Amino acid sequence: MKFFRKFVRDTKAATAIEYGLIAALIAVAGITAMTNVGSSVSSTFDKVDSGLKTT
Repeated sequence: MKFFRKFVRDTKAATAIEYGLIAALIAVAGITAMTNVGSSVSSTFDKVDSGLKTT
């Protein structure tokens, strides 16, 4: 019974899970942002490439 009470009162695991979820959310946001920036950069390089081919 003491183990169960100690387990219920222990908040370290809950805190670790919360930090893990926050880290995962930041990672997803970062990946999304980098994907969008990558598309923009690719588009810019394509424009430069086509401009150089016409000269």
